[in-house]
Amino acid sequence: MAGQGLPLHVATLLTGLLECLGFAGVLFGWPSLVFVFKNEDYFKELCGQDAGPIGNATGQADCKAQDERFSLIFTLGSFMNNFMTFPTGYIFDRFKTTVARLIAIFFYTTATLIIAFTSAGSAVLLFLAMPMLTIGGILFLITNLQIGNLFGQHRSTIITLYNGAFDSSSAVFLIIKLLYEKGISLKASFIFLSVCSTWHVARTFLLMPRGHIPYPLPPNYSYGLCSGNGTMKKEKETAEHENGELQSKEVLSAKEETPGKGQKQEPRSFWSYALSRRFAWHLVWLSVIQLWHYLFIGTLNSLLTNMAGGDVARVSTYTNAFAFTQFGVLCAPWNGLLMDRLKQKYQKEARKTGSSTLAVALCSTVPSLALTSLLCLGFALCASVPVLPLQYLTFILQVISRSFLYGSNAAFLTIAFPSEHFGKLFGLVMALSAVVSLLQFPIFTLIKGPLQNDPFYVNVMFMLAILLTFVHPFLVYRECRTWKETPSAIA
Repeated sequence: MAGQGLPLHVATLLTGLLECLGFAGVLFGWPSLVFVFKNEDYFKELCGQDAGPIGNATGQADCKAQDERFSLIFTLGSFMNNFMTFPTGYIFDRFKTTVARLIAIFFYTTATLIIAFTSAGSAVLLFLAMPMLTIGGILFLITNLQIGNLFGQHRSTIITLYNGAFDSSSAVFLIIKLLYEKGISLKASFIFLSVCSTWHVARTFLLMPRGHIPYPLPPNYSYGLCSGNGTMKKEKETAEHENGELQSKEVLSAKEETPGKGQKQEPRSFWSYALSRRFAWHLVWLSVIQLWHYLFIGTLNSLLTNMAGGDVARVSTYTNAFAFTQFGVLCAPWNGLLMDRLKQKYQKEARKTGSSTLAVALCSTVPSLALTSLLCLGFALCASVPVLPLQYLTFILQVISRSFLYGSNAAFLTIAFPSEHFGKLFGLVMALSAVVSLLQFPIFTLIKGPLQNDPFYVNVMFMLAILLTFVHPFLVYRECRTWKETPSAIA
């Protein structure tokens, strides 16, 4: 494997990073695209007499109805980005990699073509295109996360690296905005993205498995170009091997950790994990932090317009600055490295003390979960201060926090629950958090209406909610400490 397999593994890793970096999470670059849409007069007819005094002399008026329409599109897109991970996770688990990726390519290509051929008169089509774009993107991410299984003890690092790349793809919309300012039309940019689907198809059949990449990786495992004519047979054997391995090796779940006295423990069902306290608090942790991120991104253009007094040049400058900071791919691996290093440290201690390996793995997630909450709290504090230059720091804290958020989420689910349920649990937690994310539109309406563009009280409520997320790492820490001291308590 070292001679032939490693180059293929590296090619799969790098092309997967490029795919996530260039295509998967473009929704998070929404503020850049809104700037272009406003210049193209999308939903301009809604303004009428509603356009406020801010910005009338500088180009982009503070139009409440137009801002609400863009906020609603982003709310719908971000909702679908999360909610559809449950059915898409099921598709990935049930129909394997190739089918999932072909569905992703269909949604992504259709969405980019719709956006390419929309205009101010057909702007309502964005309500269809953006959800399709996000569904395709999340499927790209899900099918690429398994690549971490190829790299053994660096698995968490690779998973967080891919999540960082997913976040960083928001820079694609910045590039489209900069090209637009240089005279390249929106239509040309999105047609180019559509043509790139041929590369996605080629990668699907040449560099990805037909089924799943197992963990732990069996001897002589091959896929893609190296699997030859026996692809399906080889992967069926791999799947059988994987099922056996999952019962006996380093798959971190309670069913593997409890030996019982002279008897085998019955395998636990998917719903037993989905209804557990561990999963419930993880859902709270993810939902609160994610809602704050979505609200910030979805309302950023309106926020900057108000802070800049409607000066379109300053709004453009700060929008570009926000997009330039969105390279979470540089931040996310540090989270994975932290988890991998801590896991190795705790494993050494476990060998000496005979502690549970599940406790070891869970302990390695605690600093990451707590640090993510702390970063989000700092981000919320800075965003609450209506000083425009301070927003540079807000942007930096936002991207670091978001990179840690999704990296920690994926890594925690792979560590705390059985891998045979990963696709469904990942989809379920994202789907349920998507329901919570729908609150961003009524909150935006509250700020624009009764609060008269003053988000102070909303920000205070969010900071209190973010403090609540520290309960999750505390409970995980207490749980793993209990298991270290009394392994028989594992259930």
